Amino acid sequence: MVDLTEASYYVKLPGEKVECCLCPHTCVIPPGKRGICRVRENREGKLYTRNFGRCSSLALDPIEKKPLYHFYPGSLILSAGTVGCNFCCQFCQNWEIAQEEPETAFITPADLVEKAREVKSIGIAYTYSEPLVWFEFVLATARLARQAGLKNVMVSNGFIRQEPLAELLPWIDAWNIDVKGFSLEFYRKVVHGDYRPVLETAAAAARAGNHVEITTLLVTGLNDDPQQLEELVRWVAANLGIDTPLHFSRYFPRYRLEAPPTPLATMRRAWEMARRHLHYVYLGNVADPEANNTYCPICGELVIRRTGYRISLPGLTGRTCRACGHELAIVR
Repeated sequence: MVDLTEASYYVKLPGEKVECCLCPHTCVIPPGKRGICRVRENREGKLYTRNFGRCSSLALDPIEKKPLYHFYPGSLILSAGTVGCNFCCQFCQNWEIAQEEPETAFITPADLVEKAREVKSIGIAYTYSEPLVWFEFVLATARLARQAGLKNVMVSNGFIRQEPLAELLPWIDAWNIDVKGFSLEFYRKVVHGDYRPVLETAAAAARAGNHVEITTLLVTGLNDDPQQLEELVRWVAANLGIDTPLHFSRYFPRYRLEAPPTPLATMRRAWEMARRHLHYVYLGNVADPEANNTYCPICGELVIRRTGYRISLPGLTGRTCRACGHELAIVR
């Protein structure tokens, strides 16, 4: 089922064309055509969203799977995804729903909120494909979720213009923002976008008081240059704060990219470098307990142990380190 809902954030142009103003691509779309995201379509001079209520994936996930390591650790969150994306990463991890036309089921915002309450989730994570191109649905659902006492989590590429972002931010509690690299050339050639608006999104979310964690997938030979990674880490420290959790995730061949998996030595070097600037750095897709646990940045005590998505809290009382009394940057 396709629910054609008039889109937010567009302007009408001569000749029944429209300019979409949701993301920085600002697609100019002729009648009968769609934007880069494939889910915003011009019908006779009006822009419609083709994915309002279209759900491609729905699951109750550990919050650590998002990954969010410092937001209600050990909790479960109902995770929902749609179709479409405003990037076209050659290494897309969810290309079947982001770049193709999968089967979907129709769900209303009220239904999704009620489902989250039924399964005793802490809230709703908008994830899997790119939730920013699900903007109208996410905004409507997030408002209802907040009224129901639920948390709203965005797992996103962060590629949105500032005006719609400002409307969304008051309703979101936490973000994991995928900063795919720190090079304009890499973004243009491999991602088909621009990393600068992504950084603006992360900074705006942090200023708004949202909890923010950053993920970077290290792709062999493409975005794993040590100098660029250090620039990324220094940017996070300076603009989001040294308590911002940073996740380096290991790449494996996927979609259109056949580069070999990221060497474990590359992952470890990135982790060691980042820890010189940030308190909390983690490795994803790597069986390395040290790089998945959380340690007190003051005394070094183990406070959260992670084994896969199972966690224990051997050194944490509330948000406080039991050994030294330091209050950690954890939302509980």
